[in-house]
Amino acid sequence: MTADADADADADARHARKMAARKAAQDRKMADKTDRQGLVIVHTGAGKGKSSSAFGMILRCVAHGMPCAVVQFVKGAWDTGERRLLTGHFGDLCQFHAMGEGFTWDTQDRARDIAAAERGWRMAQALIRDPDIRMVVLDEINIALRYGYLEADEVVAFLRAEKPPLNHVVLTGRNAPEALIEAADLVTEMTLVKHPFRAGVKAQPGVEF
Repeated sequence: MTADADADADADARHARKMAARKAAQDRKMADKTDRQGLVIVHTGAGKGKSSSAFGMILRCVAHGMPCAVVQFVKGAWDTGERRLLTGHFGDLCQFHAMGEGFTWDTQDRARDIAAAERGWRMAQALIRDPDIRMVVLDEINIALRYGYLEADEVVAFLRAEKPPLNHVVLTGRNAPEALIEAADLVTEMTLVKHPFRAGVKAQPGVEF
């Protein structure tokens, strides 16, 4: 063998030993992990992608044949791509409830916003209680919590007491309250680095909706 071939063989052997050690360590980590647990998942932060990530999980549920549901707390009558896709092609697996009436600066009516949020929360409670619905996404509920349209402690108490043990609930929106973050099993904060809106570019189909 040439010197280069010997060097390649040594590098391959070192890589194999390293990967074997990593696999053994990973196997030890996995040994005490439970196979199944319903999760409370929070997507928050100022960056884009909170709802997009939640809808990605909904599509995974659909692909696995798992019944799921979406309750939108802000995007009421918006004609979004996710709404078209899920209601038009997967309505047998995914319930879609657009309960909001737009952003608070659109309605400019606090009582109306509170009433819409309460309707959405009642719908969400019914869906979460159903053990056959494996995932419920509460899209932009954190906005309702931030403005005091719903009480964070009430939402957390309900999730702890009534969510079926193997079912998942995903709550999206910036400014998630600390009580919800503390209660969640998985929390992801989307960080804003750059956004085209700051350069004068409006929301676009396929990107934002």
